[in-house]
Amino acid sequence: MQARMNVEVKGTRLWFDVDGAALVPDGPEMRERPTLVLLHGGPGSFDHSYLKPDFAQLSTVAQVVYLDLPGHGRSDWGDPARWSFELCADRVRDFCDTVGIARPVVFGHSLGGFVAMVYAVRHPGHAAALVLQSTFARFDLGRIVEDFSRAGGDEVAAIAERVYGGDSRSVTPEEWAPCWKLVGSWVPGEQERARTVVNAELNAPGLELMRGFDVLDQLARVDCPTLVCVGELDPITPVAAAREIADALPERSARLEVIEGAGHFTWKDAPDRYWPLVSEFLTTLTGTKLAGGD
Repeated sequence: MQARMNVEVKGTRLWFDVDGAALVPDGPEMRERPTLVLLHGGPGSFDHSYLKPDFAQLSTVAQVVYLDLPGHGRSDWGDPARWSFELCADRVRDFCDTVGIARPVVFGHSLGGFVAMVYAVRHPGHAAALVLQSTFARFDLGRIVEDFSRAGGDEVAAIAERVYGGDSRSVTPEEWAPCWKLVGSWVPGEQERARTVVNAELNAPGLELMRGFDVLDQLARVDCPTLVCVGELDPITPVAAAREIADALPERSARLEVIEGAGHFTWKDAPDRYWPLVSEFLTTLTGTKLAGGD
């Protein structure tokens, strides 16, 4: 099944797209597969589009739903001053309920991971599982600056400190370019940027909220299996941040995977290891069976 549509959710128009079927023939029965809801990064600078076409690969084992979060992409933007992680988290739950997705597997990349964690904490029992990809539960400027320094030296670390420390508007694209190259072997380029619907007005207030983000002591309330995945080379959401998430989750509910030689966009840098990992998580930890070719 392929569709793209808008849906009204608690007064907010949300845009989404779908790859794959939720029900597939299995002998004399129709078998239900997990639904994976993808939450993109940001704030304001990204939408769902950079996840395409790669995540369509998972449509062989799940229904894949791309969602533009409130304030992003083709969804309603609203007032940037009223945007929050809590608002987005609640709308993820409301979206699933509105379109009839029961027990979703919620995948959050970067900022989408912040939203996924807040969603799981605020709405226990709603998700079947989480995938927290290249994200952190606690903002730590010193940790980010240290990792950029380790990867590229003091000059790029100083630029990263300005960007993530609250002075992003003074940093030119030319200054940021060498920092961006350190994020991983692959980063979104001109084509990906051209496809993105950018909400520039959300970037500054969204980054301010990110600087105060800390849900670490709330993660013990997450009540579903959680795959925490990080690229070994990622300086923005480093391995230490992923370990911190895994350690804060309830015992035996978390699985931590560090992908060697990969960065922030892990699936691009190590596709041969990434896709089998996520497919196995979807088919095993959600209680379904692999059905390649569905």
